[in-house]
Amino acid sequence: MPQLNGTAPPTSPLESADYNPIDHLNAIFTHPSSLSSIAKTSHALNIYQDELDDDIAALIRHQSASDLESVKSIRAAKDGLAELFPKVEDVRTRAMQTEEAITEMTADIKRLDNTKKNLTLSMTALKRLQMLTTAYEQLRGLSSSRQYKDCAQLLQAVIQLMAHFKSYRSIDQIAILGRNVSDLQREMLEQVCEDFEVTFAKSEVAQRRGMLAEACLVMDALGDNARSRLIIWYCNTQLREYRQVFRGNEEAGSLDNISRRYAWFRRMLKTYDNEHAVIFPANWRMNEMLANAFCEGTREDFKSILSRSIRRNDGLSLDVDLLLSCLQETLDFEHSLERRFNNASRASIDTLSSDSEKAPVFSQAISEAFEPYLSVWVEAQDKKLATMIPQYRQQPPRPPDEDFSPQMVVPSSIELFNFYRLTLAQCAKLSTGARLVELSKVFAKYLDQYAQQVLLFYVSERPSGQTPSRIPQLEDTILVLNTADYCFNTCTQLEEKIKGRIDEGYKSSVDLQSQADAFMGIASATLRALVRMVEVDIERTWREMRNTGWSRMEIVGDQSSWVAEMLQIIKRRAAEVLCSLHKQQYARAFCDNLVDSIANAFIVNIFQCKPISEVGAEQMLLDSYALKKGFEELPNINAQANTPPPAGYIKRVNQSMSRIDPILKTLQVRPSPPEALVQAYLIHIADRSDTNFRKILDLKGLRKQDQSHLMELFQAHRASPRNEKLPQTSALLAPLAVTGISAGGGPTIASGIGNLSTAAALSTSNLPTRFDPSSFGSAIMNAARDGVDRFGTPNLGSTPSQTPSGAMSPPTQQPARASFEVPSPATGTTNLNENLRNIGKFFKRDIGGFGGRFGSGSKPSEETG
Repeated sequence: MPQLNGTAPPTSPLESADYNPIDHLNAIFTHPSSLSSIAKTSHALNIYQDELDDDIAALIRHQSASDLESVKSIRAAKDGLAELFPKVEDVRTRAMQTEEAITEMTADIKRLDNTKKNLTLSMTALKRLQMLTTAYEQLRGLSSSRQYKDCAQLLQAVIQLMAHFKSYRSIDQIAILGRNVSDLQREMLEQVCEDFEVTFAKSEVAQRRGMLAEACLVMDALGDNARSRLIIWYCNTQLREYRQVFRGNEEAGSLDNISRRYAWFRRMLKTYDNEHAVIFPANWRMNEMLANAFCEGTREDFKSILSRSIRRNDGLSLDVDLLLSCLQETLDFEHSLERRFNNASRASIDTLSSDSEKAPVFSQAISEAFEPYLSVWVEAQDKKLATMIPQYRQQPPRPPDEDFSPQMVVPSSIELFNFYRLTLAQCAKLSTGARLVELSKVFAKYLDQYAQQVLLFYVSERPSGQTPSRIPQLEDTILVLNTADYCFNTCTQLEEKIKGRIDEGYKSSVDLQSQADAFMGIASATLRALVRMVEVDIERTWREMRNTGWSRMEIVGDQSSWVAEMLQIIKRRAAEVLCSLHKQQYARAFCDNLVDSIANAFIVNIFQCKPISEVGAEQMLLDSYALKKGFEELPNINAQANTPPPAGYIKRVNQSMSRIDPILKTLQVRPSPPEALVQAYLIHIADRSDTNFRKILDLKGLRKQDQSHLMELFQAHRASPRNEKLPQTSALLAPLAVTGISAGGGPTIASGIGNLSTAAALSTSNLPTRFDPSSFGSAIMNAARDGVDRFGTPNLGSTPSQTPSGAMSPPTQQPARASFEVPSPATGTTNLNENLRNIGKFFKRDIGGFGGRFGSGSKPSEETG
């Protein structure tokens, strides 16, 4: 369309589906002045209309031509299909005619093939029938003349031929022939059995040996049932005399004469080898069948004899020595049979049979009868061990004529495990089932008793009216530690050894892990005892610390005098202990335990130094840093100079000593302005407890009237959103109490819980200044009875009770035990065993990071943190 007003839209509005002519006209004539172009616009619209008419007419003509061509194409396709269908039908008809022609041509050939096949089958059947008839007649003649070698060959042929005529049993002649063959087989079976019976009854085996050997070939041809009948007859015949002698005579059949049974059968085997072996085919294994029959009968005899011995009414129990002697002879006899009849080598007691080895044939063939009665032997071992433990307890830890060595263990432990080893080897030969499980439980029982009644006894005995005066020394404690470690490792090896020998179904019943944990608990307790020795020596330095006027200090100087003395004592005693510990993991555990104990004692003694000024707190902080630096030298105190301590130990020291810093840093802040002290408490102590905050105020020596304002301020600050996530109470301050001096001259301290329990209970001024065996023995026993805390350290004091206000009340002091007492089985033994095991489990967990496998003799790998 021509342009109007000099502009042209991108597309013609006339082509729009919602075309509105009014809008279009308004767009063209936008102003009255544009009305002068109405004529031009009308002319342009007429031209555009004519063009559209021409386009429509052209499209109509083109579409008409296309429709005509399509109709022609469809008509041509229909004509082509009409011509194709008759041709396809013609091809199908010809194919069917060709198939019929080929079938007619091959019908005669198929008929001839079937005729040939039937003729061949008939000829074969007739030939086999002829052969069967001939063989049958020959077999009857050879059977009557006892020509068994030829009979065996013909009999096999007859049996095979008869198998071909099973489908012809409906024919009368074939059925009669089949019955005749079966009758002949039965006759030959009875004839051979009769020949054997007569020959053996008349003792003519040597003269008719060849005929009997050929008769065995006939029995082979007759099948498995015939062969089994002859084998059973032979075994019963040969063992008839044995049964008459040893079953009919009570004296000959007793356990005392068990060797006569085996000697009789050995003579029988010798007779078989010399006279009868050539009669029977080798694949029959007649000698092995004879041995099996002998073993079965003898086993039943022994079951009856042992059952009568248990039920006897004369008051005499079964003789254990006789039982073991008979069982050992039986095992030797079984082994001799196994070596003779089993080509594969028998596995020894200390090796496991591989899957490829032949399974033992005569293992427990007779000895199975002894299995239910081996409990008598296990009880005998129990009684023997019951007498050994008191003997071990009376022996000194170290023979008087032997010098001490850091690797030395208590000799009785080696003797005990050597007895275990020999007993296990003997029991494994006797039984690898339920009796071995019973023996393992006996082992566990006396391992527990050895731990309690021997090892703990060595480090807790004190002089009394019945025992000589003996104080546990450092060497005795090291011996107990080494022995506990040795017993721990050997317990694990013993369990593995038992599981390697016991039957698969019983392996889950063998468990000595609790006993190993109990020995590890003793090792942990002895390490605590070594730490306790150091604690007693440094007690006077703690007293000096408590006697220092911390509230009157005006300036901070060098480290306090008691710090230098304490470090000197610690290093001297640590050097003595560490040079006696030959395993690095124990040396590391001792150092860790010692640092933890002194850090706990430092915290406890801080609360005994009331009041403490800000300068005093700063001096204490300096002293704690001096102690920390001194502790870093402990692991290498006996090593060459400039040897760096393990990184993991340095981290442990920092963790232990860093618990002191929050208290001292809070005490360094002056109470004026009061907000500073409150903020310092919330930052360093970081809890919301009124009780703990009041402990800090008491420790600073503030009067009660001065504390009220600070408490109100503390309560206001802790309620702020910034402090609402703080814990309710601090685990560091909760168990501690600020106390004065008791009437006895020493401070009264609330025993701590958790990490503070040991130090709080032991680091007090009322402890003796020298090592007291009664205190040490009580500590060791309480360690096992009262449980464990962090690092497997026994809780040597009574567990404090908690008051409603949250403070911990002091424990009730128990009097020292006059002597070591073994707990009664009904009360203390179970708790003692369980607590020793718990101590061992905690100790293994904590010491596992020291490098190397716990309890191994190898050096631990270098620590990395």
